[in-house]
Amino acid sequence: MAQASIGDSEFDRGTAVTPREPGVYDAQLSPGWTIMNVLSGGYLLATIGRALGDALPHPHPFAVSAHYLTPSVPGPAVVRTETIRSGRTLSTGQASLFQTEEDGSEVERIRVLASYGDLETLPDDVRTTAKPPAIPPLEHCVSTADGPSQPGDFSMIDRLAMRIDPATIGWAVGAPSGTGEMRAWFALADGRDADPLSLLLTVDALPPTSFELGLRGWTPTIELTIHVRCRPAPGPLRVAIATRNLAGGFLEEDAEVWDSADRLVAQARQLARAPRD
Repeated sequence: MAQASIGDSEFDRGTAVTPREPGVYDAQLSPGWTIMNVLSGGYLLATIGRALGDALPHPHPFAVSAHYLTPSVPGPAVVRTETIRSGRTLSTGQASLFQTEEDGSEVERIRVLASYGDLETLPDDVRTTAKPPAIPPLEHCVSTADGPSQPGDFSMIDRLAMRIDPATIGWAVGAPSGTGEMRAWFALADGRDADPLSLLLTVDALPPTSFELGLRGWTPTIELTIHVRCRPAPGPLRVAIATRNLAGGFLEEDAEVWDSADRLVAQARQLARAPRD
């Protein structure tokens, strides 16, 4: 069977899904999208989002909420989708990603509820008090390719072209600011333009804000909700993430993604478990 909506970029190949039967898709999760030896939650969500975009009658994710149940590993996976409602302007579906354990049992890794629509049909009216994040020019920011080596597998970094605001890079030199903020210019390393699907990766691709709080280690996502507001213009994106409250071993991350036309193209909030010593 043909793969659903696959392009020539590494992101498209890595998130490709192959229809097995109506509503069921096979995927091969790539080890190239790992951070600290764990597959990126945004990468996994983009893979599920691609399956939903093929299964639902509308093409673009509008609101996507994912609950991460168990860690996913590189290798085969199955995405099972269900259309809950199909309307004129929006359709709603759910999807779950499953993997098979060594003993042959099937385990649900992620469960998603999402509404899809057509971004090209939205009106142009914008009334907002939101402003793009204040990030120094791209050439004055720090490339992740030039940063200090970190323990563990950070394969995904090679697939991204990120330049981090120097004000939020103190964690990399042992001097975290304590502000719980992370800001960066963002693009895919192979030059693929951002689109609504890749925004599902973008909101979860920066180093965690916990690093700037002075905490190191894996920050597993518990729940992630994304609102896609419009199709990004060509060019690098600006991403700002902030944590205002860490309590009880959990923290939130609020993300905004802005395009080269100064438009807010995506918003996200996630609840994550703080790194454990």
